[in-house]
Amino acid sequence: MAQLWGGRFTKETDRLVYNFNASIGFDQKFYAQDIEGSIAHVRMLGKQGILTTEEMEQIVACLEQIKQDVDSGKLEITDEYEDIHSFVEANLIERLGDTGKKLHTGRSRNDQVALDMRLYTRLQVLETDELLKELLTTILKIMKENTDTIMPGFTHLQKAQPITLAHHMGAYFEMFKRDRSRLYDIFVRMNYCPLGSGALAGTTYPLDREYTAELLGFFGPTLNSMDGVSDRDYLIEFLSALSTIMMHLSRFSEEIIIWNSNEYQFVEIDDAYSTGSSIMPQKKNPDIAELVRGKTGRVYGALMSLLTTMKGIPLAYNKDMQEDKELSFDAFDTAKGCIALFNGMLATMRFNKDVMRKSANNGFTNATDAADYLVNHGIPFRDAHGIIGQIVLYCIEKNMAIDDMSLEELQKFSPAFEQDIFEAISMETCVDKRLTIGAPSPQAMEQVIAIQEEYLAKNWWEEEEET
Repeated sequence: MAQLWGGRFTKETDRLVYNFNASIGFDQKFYAQDIEGSIAHVRMLGKQGILTTEEMEQIVACLEQIKQDVDSGKLEITDEYEDIHSFVEANLIERLGDTGKKLHTGRSRNDQVALDMRLYTRLQVLETDELLKELLTTILKIMKENTDTIMPGFTHLQKAQPITLAHHMGAYFEMFKRDRSRLYDIFVRMNYCPLGSGALAGTTYPLDREYTAELLGFFGPTLNSMDGVSDRDYLIEFLSALSTIMMHLSRFSEEIIIWNSNEYQFVEIDDAYSTGSSIMPQKKNPDIAELVRGKTGRVYGALMSLLTTMKGIPLAYNKDMQEDKELSFDAFDTAKGCIALFNGMLATMRFNKDVMRKSANNGFTNATDAADYLVNHGIPFRDAHGIIGQIVLYCIEKNMAIDDMSLEELQKFSPAFEQDIFEAISMETCVDKRLTIGAPSPQAMEQVIAIQEEYLAKNWWEEEEET
């Protein structure tokens, strides 16, 4: 249980203390990033003459071999090492001897772990973005296929006005589009390299931090060594963005759960994304949607945990910050898994278009348009609102829709009604005449769909740089 830092100590760490302090059980997840960062650091040391070219090449080759051995399973990461940094360095020294001991020149575990976490999180940002793009592609396909699929729009979970399925899906397209924009912002802010910050005050070695940053794909080095080792803002921002993504997925899941119920029957979830009951043979449960909804709280928990951990930490690095990993890693995996599974469920879902159309017709969703009709025939809006309210009560008593009333029945409530009322309040007319950008008419939706197709055709950077 010898540590790489053991020179200052006269006796071995207590086993319970060692286990409590160790992070190898979870930080092994970024072994690839640790090795990638070490290779860049060694190349920079060679460039600066701090290591000889031969030493640099030997260390780089050995680090690459260690990574290959871990990838293939030939080399196992075990808990005999305190953390992933110790694992990599100890194996390097075992293979290279004294030359391997030069790896850590001009570097601290503080800036090393700051780099590893930033590299790993940066990768998660990109992978999450790619999954969101796939989900947006699925949503856009549904939009394109359903510009004429009429359904009720809701407020307060009450039927409000007729819209189209394309329009409803378009609302979620906007949500996930904003989520991608947030990921881009996070990427831009976080993409600076902390390596070279040392423990907190830099180093006396003539490091070329710009070169190291370039090798690792960063925009440049961080500009304050104390902030470099203690910054976890980017991680908090990413967990916040993941929480928002999960909130959007949860809202969408809630609607699918409702739509899947016997009372609505708007959708049928594919068998591959449903389960049955152990006792009730008729059941087909929306388990994936429910689990996505449930796992949202898990991601929220990771965000609140890190915010709470960071709130009282003085500069610079403190061991508390080791707590940034376990829940964050779980949140990364949870969010990505939920996006992927939700996308699969949505892509295979069947929409019962006739049921949606009938629901819109039976829910008095054209009442607003009926009131607008009276206004256009000289009735003050407040009076028109009252007249239509009386008609709705009449229809409820008769168990009928406004469309089912005869002209004579309508004229008992107002002589302003004429034969053209039926065309004016048809579901198609109610939708089609809403022509402004962002509205549900097929004409407006085609315009929006073209914009969204262009958005998805571009890569992440082009879209954001234009805006």
